Amino acid sequence: MNNVEIAYTPTNSSWLNRIEVQFTALRYVILDGTDHASHKEQGCMIRRYILRRNRDADDQRLRAVVGMANAA
Repeated sequence: MNNVEIAYTPTNSSWLNRIEVQFTALRYVILDGTDHASHKEQGCMIRRYILRRNRDADDQRLRAVVGMANAA
């Protein structure tokens, strides 16, 4: 037997779009064009991205990627 819980979400789901933008930026800035040797190495790169993202929230390159994702 599976432990499944149904969670009803709003039909417009505008909150989800904000999350998708962050994952899109992560993909374009960190993950595209890379070949990590292990999940640990990939996790390390993601953690470094999050730390840098929080430290340098005014990064223009990152803002451009997020802006493109918002327009899509």
